[in-house]
Amino acid sequence: MQRLLLITVGSAAAVWRLVMLSLMCLLASACATGHAPAKALSRMPPLDFQGRVIGHDQVHRLAPTPSLLDVDDVMRNFAHRYTADASSPRQRLRNLHRAVTGSATLGVDYDPAAQGSARETFHAQTANCLAYANLFIALAREVGLDARYQWVDLRPQWTRMGERVAVRLHVNTVVHLTRRERLMVDLDPLPARDITDSREISDTDAQALFHSNIAMDALAGEQIEAAWANAVRALQLSPGMSHLWVNLGVVYRHAGHYPAAESAYMQALAVDAYDRSAMNNLMVLYGVQGREKERAEWELRVTKYRDRNPYYHAWLGDQAAEEQDWRDALAHYREAMSLAPADPGLMFSTGLIFRQLGELKAALRYIDEARRHATLVSEKQAYTVEYEQISRRLLAGQ
Repeated sequence: MQRLLLITVGSAAAVWRLVMLSLMCLLASACATGHAPAKALSRMPPLDFQGRVIGHDQVHRLAPTPSLLDVDDVMRNFAHRYTADASSPRQRLRNLHRAVTGSATLGVDYDPAAQGSARETFHAQTANCLAYANLFIALAREVGLDARYQWVDLRPQWTRMGERVAVRLHVNTVVHLTRRERLMVDLDPLPARDITDSREISDTDAQALFHSNIAMDALAGEQIEAAWANAVRALQLSPGMSHLWVNLGVVYRHAGHYPAAESAYMQALAVDAYDRSAMNNLMVLYGVQGREKERAEWELRVTKYRDRNPYYHAWLGDQAAEEQDWRDALAHYREAMSLAPADPGLMFSTGLIFRQLGELKAALRYIDEARRHATLVSEKQAYTVEYEQISRRLLAGQ
């Protein structure tokens, strides 16, 4: 099920809980600019694998970059036919959204393995998150809408032993209607409380993500040369995305190039000093190499980072809530809020815990704060519904 969500510009979207995403969309990243990452890429060694050497000069031939947003006549006719009677940009967007998602019109289905350009996605009628963004942005721009890619960071997960499982991110579309209003379009909608941050990315960044997806797909199929070429091409396009360096390091590690893998992970940390995936991959690499002292040092860093992460403490609170230990859950959520005091999702969850403890006035106070900090209309509405229900319960008890 797809949806449109209203966002007001000027505050960060931040509310949480995880939904399983496609492998193609599970990325860990931070953005950086400047020439240093590009120079670092030029210093990475060629791939020497099974007697074949592939250099940087072969990357463009082995991993050509497609135009992700090209449309054909069928797509143009489709977009204009379903938006021709729209009287405003908002109505044009809604008409296009209904046409793309409606089973009687195009009816694109979610498939985690279905990556592709806008044109490929339109005719296949299946898409992962990035492929759907390609399709919707291409059609939206065709009818004059200001549609852009948006990168969505999601709350990390941990195992019950406290080890981090994954940092999950997601790509969708944001359409600017006015200077203060934009609508988010998503094929695989996420509860807003799962979202820790969001930012717009460029068309070039989207091409880099496309190559990165191909690289990880190829690596899973043990196609090391294709994986390396696409990982390098992704970095040629967007060298300031830390997770792309991690992916290149993983390819080098699988090819047995341990020093190059280490260099790639270190470059990821040069781009983003808090890239958890880079830290974890260094631990794996040092473990493979038997470098126990360095592995232990990075394990300690990862543990310290985890303990400073508000969502780790929220996760501990969720575990306590599952056991009906509401006092322990409250203690964990208070710790989480001390680390992220402006997070409406944490406020709302804390309010729900107070509700379970029967402290309704405190519950109302936290949920009201969550309403004021929420950026999605749908979340404001959900918080208001809960606020009103608790208010009626409080009045009935007086």
